[in-house]
Amino acid sequence: MDMTKPLNPSRQSQVADNGEINLSEIIGTLWRGKLIILGAGLFGALFAIYYAFFVAVPVYTASTTVALESRQEQIVDIESVMTGLSGDQATINTEVEVLKSRELIGTLVDDLNLVADPEFNTELQPKPRFSIRGTLSWIIRTIRGGTVAAEEPDPVQVRDDVVTEVLGHLSMSNVRQSFVFTITATTEDRRKSALIANRLAELYIQDQIAVKFEKTERATEWLSGRVSELRIQLEEAETALKSFSSNTDLISPEGLFALNRQIKELRERRDELAKQVGEAEASVSTLKDNADAAFDQRAAVSNDPRLVALLSDVASGDADAQEQFDDRYQQILTRAQQEQLRAQQQLRIIETSITDLAGRIDRQSGELVRLQQFQREAEASRLIYEHFLGRLKETSVQQGIQQADSRLLSQAVVPQSPSAPRKARILVMCVFLGLVGGAGVVLAREAAQNTYRISDDLEKATSLPVIGQIPKIPARQRKNVLKYLSDKPSSAAAEAVRNLRTSVLLANLDNPPKVIMSTSSIPGEGKTTQSLAMAQNLAGLGKSVLLIEGDIRKRVFSEYFDIKTEKGLLAVLSGEVSLQDAVVWNDQLQAYVLIGERSKVNAADIFSSETFGRFLAEARAAFDYIIIDTPPVLAVPDARVIGGSVDAIMYAVKWDSTTRRQVSEGLRSFANVNVKVSGLVLTQIDKRGMKRYGYGDSYGSYSNYYHE
Repeated sequence: MDMTKPLNPSRQSQVADNGEINLSEIIGTLWRGKLIILGAGLFGALFAIYYAFFVAVPVYTASTTVALESRQEQIVDIESVMTGLSGDQATINTEVEVLKSRELIGTLVDDLNLVADPEFNTELQPKPRFSIRGTLSWIIRTIRGGTVAAEEPDPVQVRDDVVTEVLGHLSMSNVRQSFVFTITATTEDRRKSALIANRLAELYIQDQIAVKFEKTERATEWLSGRVSELRIQLEEAETALKSFSSNTDLISPEGLFALNRQIKELRERRDELAKQVGEAEASVSTLKDNADAAFDQRAAVSNDPRLVALLSDVASGDADAQEQFDDRYQQILTRAQQEQLRAQQQLRIIETSITDLAGRIDRQSGELVRLQQFQREAEASRLIYEHFLGRLKETSVQQGIQQADSRLLSQAVVPQSPSAPRKARILVMCVFLGLVGGAGVVLAREAAQNTYRISDDLEKATSLPVIGQIPKIPARQRKNVLKYLSDKPSSAAAEAVRNLRTSVLLANLDNPPKVIMSTSSIPGEGKTTQSLAMAQNLAGLGKSVLLIEGDIRKRVFSEYFDIKTEKGLLAVLSGEVSLQDAVVWNDQLQAYVLIGERSKVNAADIFSSETFGRFLAEARAAFDYIIIDTPPVLAVPDARVIGGSVDAIMYAVKWDSTTRRQVSEGLRSFANVNVKVSGLVLTQIDKRGMKRYGYGDSYGSYSNYYHE
């Protein structure tokens, strides 16, 4: 075994090595704590009976149902100001919240005058003799050194508190896959429960109608004002249209189109005249430029047949012909200039007409746009006015024909029996909770256990065998321990010591132990009693036994024996006396005793010396068995030093006292020096304690063999 590894607590045995919960261990733990669990269940039953029959106030529950009308009959086929509900889930949830609204509950409180009901108004309930609030108020008044007049409750706050209290007595729910709401009221009076449920349903339906009337009235009032405003706006728009029409020329889109066509024709005419003016100016310029040219050239540029005809006479030198030629050419030039002037005048006239006509078109276009704007404004005002006027008439017709979106499906009836407390259910629940609580206490106690109560846990945690289980010996003084074992050889303690002796002697059949050491983790675990009982039992076999007090620091043998000698272990080791002279025979023990002595030298150094080894060799030769009682291993190192020289080590663990950590550290200290512990002894076992913890079945079957 590797003692350097930490030891596993036994409560971890409830979890298997693969991490799974060991149900058998848990069931065993619960079975051992069955009395606690049953006691907790009984307490729960008593509490349930007390609460259900003597404390709980009977309350009565009444329910009324309201159906949501998702499709309503229309008396008139006009659009309503406030339409009916759609019936989808969001609407249904909204209506449930409306039923829970403080405004509606406040109306219920005022309607039924629930402020005067002590069940809902805590101010009307009798004051308790003792309350934390009253005590604090008294302390504050005492500190201030005077009396403070009680403040009158605020009516608004009282009403709000009553509304909150009533809400706590009401519940609203929607029946799945339907448009039906259930209103449930729970109070201490059966008739009051039915009254509240029915009245709340009626107020809810009335509230729907009132809301629609209010919405319709407000819509009618608003529409009336709006229609008046729109009528004034329509009159103003029509007046502006008439005024504008009377102050402008009669215009129309068709007339404006004719003007645009006319100006287009004038512009085309202007272009032709401009071309003619250009041609006339070119002709006049050509004629002027050739006025002094030769006759044939002038005849060519003038393109006049008469001038061409006169060329032959002019060429012959005829003076009259030349004069006629000049006169004719001058006439042609004058006529060309006149045509140029006439074309220019016509062009100017047309341009003036175009300019005037363009200005007229621009002016009439703007006026037409404004006229159309006035017409549109007047038409729009008329349409809006007619629409709002129609809605006003429809809304006026709707007043008085509004319907609620819900109807009362069934009224609440007065309950004949209370709905709470449900005594059978309370009893079952309290018993169940008591059993669960008791099981939790048992498991929590088991989980918090840090000691050893049974040998199985000790073996699992240490991987060492438990070679003995010694019960608590009923001896008031240590001196009476040996007397008890001698006088009652058939007692449980004597049988346990014999079992321990058998386990130690049979631990190694090939090399039976002669030197046996007894130790423990801490003081008070019964290791010395174990040493004495072992020595006495071995002596009962007819063997020569030596009991050595190895705890020379504390020296407790004087509490068990009346030994007068002062020479003991140290005197033998120092050679001052021989072993035969130092040992003392004890009649009650039927064995020899070697007491310890005080020493200024460290005890561990003494037991580590070769002298101590020679001493043990001498003792082996002189006695059949040697029992050494050593100090606790966690207190001083003496036990670890002595353990290297002995044949067997009995390690005492006090029942339900020594912690797991102490046992683990004590065994690890032996493993660190390569000293093997032969076995563990569970000491001072309390039989009553075992039964109290639920382990009595582990030991009760052996009680028939014991005779105290």
